[in-house]
Amino acid sequence: MKKPVIDHDECIGDGICSDLCPEVFELRDDGLAYVINEKPDESLHGKVDEAIEECPTGAIAWAEE
Repeated sequence: MKKPVIDHDECIGDGICSDLCPEVFELRDDGLAYVINEKPDESLHGKVDEAIEECPTGAIAWAEE
């Protein structure tokens, strides 16, 4: 099973991930994005893939559990 992860050393808080897929990502008050759904339904995988592709710093990836 794969899950989305964010490298907070790379995250700049652009927020595009939470704009593209608010079911999985949220931007918090500390200015960083967080995964709020570590096991998104398969129907959301395309949106997560788009967030991974659009992240300006490459901070988002799929990780194997």
